[in-house]
Amino acid sequence: MKSLDFLDTLAAGRCPETLPAPLCALWHAHNEDWERAHRIVQALDDPLAARIHAYLHRVEGDEANARYWYARAGVRFPAGRTLDEEWRALVALASD
Repeated sequence: MKSLDFLDTLAAGRCPETLPAPLCALWHAHNEDWERAHRIVQALDDPLAARIHAYLHRVEGDEANARYWYARAGVRFPAGRTLDEEWRALVALASD
């Protein structure tokens, strides 16, 4: 799914069933359902899921846990990047 197509789904009342799990987690994160987004990425075991998991802990304000998940993903903590910028970057990664 292309990033722009995904962005069009954000106003829907629920996450489209056709979205892959990483995009579904990002959909829920955008729609302020942190718990559901977290449950989705916890069930996955790949670098993208680890990055999304890190982002979610950053949203939560748990920097130590976020740093752990960034390390698991093999990326640096995104110092200087806003949460919105990171969310958009993750959508782009998940949409490829």
